[in-house]
Amino acid sequence: MGRSVRPEAAISGSRGQRKIFAVTWLTYAGFYLCRKNLSIALPALHSVSGLGSLELANIVFGYSLLYALGQFGCGFLSDRFGPGRVVGTGLVLIIVSNLLMGFHGAPLWLLIFACINGVGQSTGWSGLVKIMASWFSSRQRGVVMAWWGTNYVLGGFLATTFATWAVSQHWLFPELGWRRGFLLPAVVLAAVAVAFFLLVRDTPETASPSSDMPEMASPAAEGSSSHSAWSEVLALLGNRAIWLIGAAYFFLEMFRYALMFWLPYYMVNRLHFGLTASGYLSSLYELVGVAGALAAGYISDHWMQSRRAPISALMLCGFSLVILTLAAAPSLSPLAAGMIISLAGMLSYGPDTLLSGAAAQDIGQAKAAATASGLIDGIGHLGALISPYLVIYVSEHYGWNRLFLVFAAAGFAAAGTLIPLWNLRPPDVAETSEPPIVSMDGELRSNV
Repeated sequence: MGRSVRPEAAISGSRGQRKIFAVTWLTYAGFYLCRKNLSIALPALHSVSGLGSLELANIVFGYSLLYALGQFGCGFLSDRFGPGRVVGTGLVLIIVSNLLMGFHGAPLWLLIFACINGVGQSTGWSGLVKIMASWFSSRQRGVVMAWWGTNYVLGGFLATTFATWAVSQHWLFPELGWRRGFLLPAVVLAAVAVAFFLLVRDTPETASPSSDMPEMASPAAEGSSSHSAWSEVLALLGNRAIWLIGAAYFFLEMFRYALMFWLPYYMVNRLHFGLTASGYLSSLYELVGVAGALAAGYISDHWMQSRRAPISALMLCGFSLVILTLAAAPSLSPLAAGMIISLAGMLSYGPDTLLSGAAAQDIGQAKAAATASGLIDGIGHLGALISPYLVIYVSEHYGWNRLFLVFAAAGFAAAGTLIPLWNLRPPDVAETSEPPIVSMDGELRSNV
């Protein structure tokens, strides 16, 4: 039987591991302060500044395009030059771009700095996943990354509620109006960035043979050979598992980003809820998503022998069934909307954290975790790239109910692409006398 890791042991670790876990968790949660604020600013800009639906979609598209393209490059840069440098640069870009977006409401101005924000945001996930892979072993991965992955789930919830609060508190710098939704999150993220620069190191400086930290090459050795770095990239590009997980992530991110950015817009314009109520209700998508992320991680490690595909596929099918209730409902009360949004969040964030976190680390291991994560995230965010136009086109021409049918189909498609990887597990996890499993290069291999 493979070695199992008790939950409390998996998330405790050494003092250094706890510090890295806490600060990197806070850092990526902070990224969302300057990401989810855009979803709250959209309906405010629509009503106050007169921006039309297409102009709003262009801003989200510009952000998503640069975010997706950045994912492909930033993972490699983190593996090549060190994730601390890359993530630190991204934090600076995010803070500056959000401060500048708060100065003007012109469509071109917002588009330019939303794109710069997208570049900065693209540094975060792959770089921080690289740091986590360097500090924690594969035996802990599903549970540790499930807890760590709550950073963007809870971060999204906190960011949404904070941006809603910032925009709706008219007594607070009343002359700023909607601009508070950009300026205040940037100020808070600046404080988080200071903690990151002071406390985070790319790899453990020392690790005893009995520790549960992975063995790592020194930073100098890792950065000394560009030929080795490119070899890792070519190996990953030839890995069937990368492309199948990336395809599943494409469909998942298409509907997750659509819901993340457009739920407040949907509730204001289709359900006729107030902006404040819509903002707080939409935050349930991330809040309850925490339960899904944790459940997926624990089930993967403790009942699925570190296999990520089965629980991801099952939860994606569950998401599709839940979202079909939105397609069938002509109208919803706030209570009913909140319940459906909560279930959708739980069933989408579980597979999201597994595919973009633990599965990427399984394939890339500590040496190429950032590149693997960047490739999967980059492919996935091509789905996020089309989501704003998909939302606007389908909702305006065919109605919101048809749009939710599209999301349900995307969930089933994502689940289907994971079926060939049903038995995929990390290569260094102890094997049992079970049926043949799929190795990380996508080939069948024996358990003996």
